[in-house]
Amino acid sequence: NDIEYIRSEYYNMEEYARFSSSLGKFVGYTEYGLKQAENWNKDPSELAAMKAQKETYCKHNIDNW
Repeated sequence: NDIEYIRSEYYNMEEYARFSSSLGKFVGYTEYGLKQAENWNKDPSELAAMKAQKETYCKHNIDNW
């Protein structure tokens, strides 16, 4: 439960959007990022894929450490 998967999206060295497994959705930080996050959050398959990354990537690797 203490594990969080975060995927940040950058353009020109500026973070414009982020997925957080704790929130279960994308959050935008710029005007463009807000639009992108809104579109990604409308897509159930995109959200399901991102939520699955916590299980696939994080929990798999925590056992190795």
